[in-house]
Amino acid sequence: MASHKHNEPESDMALRVKAIEQLLSEKGLVDPTAIDRLIELYETRVGPHNGARVVAKAWSDPDYKARLLENGTDAIAELDIAGVQGENMVVVENTDAVHNVVVCTLCSCYPWPVLGLPPTWYKSPPYRSRIVREPRVVLEEFGASVSGDVEVRVWDSSAEIRYLVLPKRPEGTDGMTEDDLAAMVTRDGMIGVAEV
Repeated sequence: MASHKHNEPESDMALRVKAIEQLLSEKGLVDPTAIDRLIELYETRVGPHNGARVVAKAWSDPDYKARLLENGTDAIAELDIAGVQGENMVVVENTDAVHNVVVCTLCSCYPWPVLGLPPTWYKSPPYRSRIVREPRVVLEEFGASVSGDVEVRVWDSSAEIRYLVLPKRPEGTDGMTEDDLAAMVTRDGMIGVAEV
């Protein structure tokens, strides 16, 4: 398990995780090296930081944005981002006229390579049913106030297709680097329940 890098005392949860990992390792049920590789995977190679890179590139490069909207899977792969749950990606763009939001009504299909692990609320039955029936109300509960003259489109992910929202680029960000832009992008913005 990754070492604790701060001088602060570890939380009860961190201590429990260490104890369980040690017990499972001692009993030969898990390989500590495999656990370290899995942690490294989710800390560095899978997660919302990847999606943020995709969004920042699209905001900065009109040609890339066109390719992304045309074929999300291939354009995302251009940035060496791919993997299980990231096949058949469709990217939908938020504009002044349209606000997109993503859900999986049947289970919790989710684009792990670009968004990481799904948040608990994404998998919850209330979110999965309510965002379809009353998207404006749910968006408001998340703090995303969408004007009445803006169309709200709800995209239902499945095992065959997963969606990524390309948020509107915030005003006043001209001249910012891709790294600076990526730092502004949130997982919730790429699901569509928040604005960037």
